Amino acid sequence: MEIKIDRGLIKALEKASKTDGIKKAVQLNASELQRKAQRRAPVDTGFLRRSITLDFKDSGMTASIKPTAEYAPYVEYGTRFMSAQPFIRPSFYEQEKKFIKDIEKLMK
Repeated sequence: MEIKIDRGLIKALEKASKTDGIKKAVQLNASELQRKAQRRAPVDTGFLRRSITLDFKDSGMTASIKPTAEYAPYVEYGTRFMSAQPFIRPSFYEQEKKFIKDIEKLMK
């Protein structure tokens, strides 16, 4: 019995197995997402903007960007008395495209 594996496949698997590139892409895109959300956050006292935190989990493979201000969901989605002023979702949708391109580059 003989098994042959395409060299292109081997190279793609070697690149994919290198988690350093993936971690760097996660870190770079997460920090950019945090900055974009902070720039878009409406400012009255600045508390909402400062409350947007960045945490890494799973040895740097997962990033969490979230506002810790209790009123952040009301600003993001609005209320019946106040229009929405989204700052997290637009930042995420913009950064998502760049992140996908960065990961696709690593897989080539």
